Amino acid sequence: MPRMLDVSDDVRAEIGDEEADRLIAGDNAPGSYDCTSCRTPGDSEQERTSTVLFVGDETAVLAFAHATCIPSQVVPVSEEQLQGAVRSITGEGGAPTAAPVPVGPSAALRVPDDLRPAPRQAVIGVTSGLVLIDDGLYPALVVEPTSPIARPGNDGPGDDFLPLLIEQGFMPVTDVEQVPEPLHGWSVLLAMGQLHAILQPGTGGGGPTAWWQAHQPLTVTDGWRTAVNKTSRVLVFAAPVGSIGQQPREDLLRAALDKAAAGGALVAAVMPLAGT
Repeated sequence: MPRMLDVSDDVRAEIGDEEADRLIAGDNAPGSYDCTSCRTPGDSEQERTSTVLFVGDETAVLAFAHATCIPSQVVPVSEEQLQGAVRSITGEGGAPTAAPVPVGPSAALRVPDDLRPAPRQAVIGVTSGLVLIDDGLYPALVVEPTSPIARPGNDGPGDDFLPLLIEQGFMPVTDVEQVPEPLHGWSVLLAMGQLHAILQPGTGGGGPTAWWQAHQPLTVTDGWRTAVNKTSRVLVFAAPVGSIGQQPREDLLRAALDKAAAGGALVAAVMPLAGT
């Protein structure tokens, strides 16, 4: 059965057109898998799925992820890390589910059902509030993870949350008194007066995908909804874990944003409103 697989140009260049077409046709791709980003189950027959190729010096292993978690991409990793990941998914005493393969367009991949190079799992928290800038109230969302965010394939101690967002077009904030720049292709999805998702551009010319999606739609205040309906745009601030916290009042939220900006721990962008 055909799979709902996204295969980026970079991944296709590594594995070759023939192998990529076989994956999409369902010949080598599993139906169910564990997402290599968030580690929760996925189904490539029912939902868009990204192919993620982990490439070492001499070995490549293909894994799968929810398209809403990460786009299809090639992730360079150390050969030692990749071999360790292959051993972890091969298991002991059973039939292997993955095998090392030469890197290159002619590589004949054996596709693993699960590749977990120890990514750190985190929950992305989103708080809504009104931010006062130049005597005007702006609807804002503040994004903060519950733990450090690592790049795919990197389990080091660092936090790459802000660098990853800057690479996507978010801009560092040194003064909250200035309205951030627009971020092309991103938007905030509001439906039936509730917050559903922050959308990012799709890969390969596809439609937008959810960068963040609420497990249950989040209720926003009447004041926030009124403000966003006037401008149809939202200020989205993001900070590393521990920078903002859950603030009970909007004045305290603003104070936390100012402190994060002064410490170089805040990025932001303006996004149009999608929905109503």
